Amino acid sequence: MTLKSITANQLSFVPNQDFVNQANINLQKFNELNKKAQDNYELYWAELAREKIDWHKPFNSVLNQKKAPFFTWFEDGQLSISYNCLDRHVKNNPNKIALIFESDNGQTIKVTYKELLSKVSQFANALKAINVKKGDRVILYLPHSIEAIVAMHASARIGAIHSTVFGGFSSKALADRILDANANVLITADGQHRGGKAMSLKTEVDAAIELLGDKNPIKHVIVDKRINDGKCNFVALRDIWWDDFIANKPTECTPEFMNSEDPLFILYTSGSTGTPKGVQHSIGGYLLGGILSMEWVFDYKDNDIYWCTADVGWITGHTYVCYGPLAVGATQIIFEGVPSYPTYSRFWEIIEKNKVTTFYTAPTAIRALIKAGADLPKNHNLSSLRLLGSVGEPINPEAWKWFYEVVGGSRCPIVDTWWQTETGSNMLSPLPGVQPLKPGSCVAALPGIMAAIIDESGNILDKNNTGYLVITKPFPSQLRTIWNNPDRFISSYFPEEIGHGKYYVAGDSAYLDNDGYFWILGRIDDVLNVSGHRLSTMEIESCLASHPKVAEAAVVGRPHEIKGESVFAFVVTKGGVRPTGEQANSLEKELRDWVGKQIGPIAKPDEIRFGDNLPKTRSGKIMRRLLRSIAKGEEIIQDVSTLENPSILEHLKNKI
Repeated sequence: MTLKSITANQLSFVPNQDFVNQANINLQKFNELNKKAQDNYELYWAELAREKIDWHKPFNSVLNQKKAPFFTWFEDGQLSISYNCLDRHVKNNPNKIALIFESDNGQTIKVTYKELLSKVSQFANALKAINVKKGDRVILYLPHSIEAIVAMHASARIGAIHSTVFGGFSSKALADRILDANANVLITADGQHRGGKAMSLKTEVDAAIELLGDKNPIKHVIVDKRINDGKCNFVALRDIWWDDFIANKPTECTPEFMNSEDPLFILYTSGSTGTPKGVQHSIGGYLLGGILSMEWVFDYKDNDIYWCTADVGWITGHTYVCYGPLAVGATQIIFEGVPSYPTYSRFWEIIEKNKVTTFYTAPTAIRALIKAGADLPKNHNLSSLRLLGSVGEPINPEAWKWFYEVVGGSRCPIVDTWWQTETGSNMLSPLPGVQPLKPGSCVAALPGIMAAIIDESGNILDKNNTGYLVITKPFPSQLRTIWNNPDRFISSYFPEEIGHGKYYVAGDSAYLDNDGYFWILGRIDDVLNVSGHRLSTMEIESCLASHPKVAEAAVVGRPHEIKGESVFAFVVTKGGVRPTGEQANSLEKELRDWVGKQIGPIAKPDEIRFGDNLPKTRSGKIMRRLLRSIAKGEEIIQDVSTLENPSILEHLKNKI
């Protein structure tokens, strides 16, 4: 998105007055909250934390900045996130439906809060029986399922730290995470159903453990029988079926009350071929961020049927499936399948069948659904919808308008949310009862989140400027560190070269328009956003370069109609001979398969260009801005005088 396209799309959509009248946050409340945060920042957060969270031991300390940027919140308070998500709702409304599981084959299973608490407690007791205790790490490699929610909450209930790995990642990526977390328990399934197909997960687990060899810390593998095809390999004394694991275990388990700053989970940000980056979140501040955004951004009401389509393997699935909705006592959909099976009407069928009120999905899915059948929603009764949400990347104005008009019937506000794995919860978003909406803009920071754009010298910029997006004050839900790598935490998020280490640097550039609305323009670092999933260019480059036929590789992003961004790779082969024709086609397939195996299918390059060399400065730095122009098919108008060999650009422009 360019500044020109932004200024050309200044259409605004005023919230429906009926919606405004019932909204949890209206303009007056919004202004009051912002004033409170400005007047007394710590008191503002303390009052919200006391109001929204059930504390086992009340806190006195609010924000501790003595070891900045390793900020702590409510550090002397004690709580259980499992209690806040389950027990307190069971006391008041035990038979309310917590989860509506829609399986790939169309089967529906409903679980009440009372039933969910029993399942979580029973699994927690089973974990305790194999000596899993507070602070131990547990790896989850599961389908998007009821069992995934149970396993995450069971780990949290006894104080273990869970690390959930997306089921689409390869055995190598899984092995990296096991090793970095030093986990001794792994919870998985024999397989998963996706799009009418059964795919094995246990084979990837076995391969990951084999890759680790003598370094393998895993002592127990718990396996949910999901596809039951009789092909699941079992290792004696290590592997156990889920049902056997929980057999005869009590269905009551007193929660472990934790300090607010104790780690809740580690979530690795992308497929990795080196040391993966484990984002570490603590309990109290993370829970508060999830609750407030459910109430403010999603305008949660007790009779809502809420649906976030994200997999639990990603941060959106953590905050807006596993924890946030349950913390406010919501009824939510858990969908195992894909939007294209058995037809591209699957989303609309689920909304109609379950009378979904709140629908939160990714621009990637929206664009794919438009392409597959822009009129398909009109064949279904979607009148139950009252709020739509977008997550993962900026949504283009054309997709926004279709989502608003066709899916939402021009009556449902769209909350276009900006946030990150590292922030834990929504940071920038329209509040649906407050601001007029502009297609493509995430509008403004939530009350208490101090967002700004700065220049390279760290100066805060006024309206009608583009700069680095930063958060100028610490906030409760932000990551606490990178697991086992505090130096990387500082250099990644509080760099001296941008803002002199004073601000949380998001890694995105943004434009602040004349009305004070934020527009996210893209990454300023080496991260791609493919179908809402963050992938490191460095990791994909390292993977390509590890292939025996590759000497060097550079990876950039290219805009993609469906995925938002696609992976575009430039490769120099060993021996200095550029492959052509069928040889190039064969090697391209080989390299794509290599990346898929090493990292996962999501990281496969959509296109690979071969060259004699890469465009480098005389000091040896690859000029990626030129490669981005080539990938986009743009005319190169930048200065190339510093290139060591400008003729290389011509070789790379055309696929051979």
